[in-house]
Amino acid sequence: MTSPAFTITPPLGLLLDVDGPIASPVTRSIAIDSITSDLVTIANVGIPVVFNTGRSDNFVRDQIVKPLLASGLSPDARVFGICEKGAVWFGATMNNFDGVNVDESVALPPLIVDELHTLLDERYGDTMFWDSPKRAMVSVEQRTDVAAADFLEARERYASDAFDLLERHGVGVVFGDRRTAGEITLRIETTIISIDVESVSLGKDLGAKRALDLLRASGELPRVWRTVGDSRSDYAMADYLHAQGYDVAHVDVRPADGVPSTPYRVITEGDLIHDEAGAAFLAHWVRELALR
Repeated sequence: MTSPAFTITPPLGLLLDVDGPIASPVTRSIAIDSITSDLVTIANVGIPVVFNTGRSDNFVRDQIVKPLLASGLSPDARVFGICEKGAVWFGATMNNFDGVNVDESVALPPLIVDELHTLLDERYGDTMFWDSPKRAMVSVEQRTDVAAADFLEARERYASDAFDLLERHGVGVVFGDRRTAGEITLRIETTIISIDVESVSLGKDLGAKRALDLLRASGELPRVWRTVGDSRSDYAMADYLHAQGYDVAHVDVRPADGVPSTPYRVITEGDLIHDEAGAAFLAHWVRELALR
């Protein structure tokens, strides 16, 4: 299909975290073929699909967009990447790509970036690596040859050392229950495979706002949305859409972390987690929209 079927108001919009529901947290790539084919099927009929992630634009381009394009993603598809939790964004097809856009106001100072990199190289290179190239934030990630338990132990130590480093520079920072005095401008956030150091302005809610702004420029906005993620911070996508008056439900592909009380519906995929749950969710909507 070369043109969208839903030319007025699409019946659905998808706002998707990448790690977990789309990319396997083990392989760090799309490991289930149906995810690629179902995303292409859904996007090619005009359903907006926006990847809202902490990943870099390079990662989303290479691990997500290229497989979609190779599988027949239409040039007219309304597919976008929101990266680094709203700091970076781009269109994913030839018809909507206008370069990689960066909000420089939320970028970490180069000196801080260099010292965090040195901290990794000198003390933690045996368990994690520098996630490059990030344009606004810093991320370090579990090495794929390192056991999860070993990384999780080192993760807490790196995050604590990073907090101390930022405090010595007089930067206002928060990490869990620890916070410096004065105005907080940065936060340290951990996931099951990474540690992020970022502006407090960034987040999945900012990514959701950017998604709506991008989609308004390319057509009508759907009233019904599904947001999908694997961590508590991903609920911010649905929080934002609900506050804007949209009919939204959130799909949690790792509910073992705890499902919070929300004013909108939370969906789980039975006993399935991570990308297996993501694959089941996408297959449901292919059937629901009668696309196959």
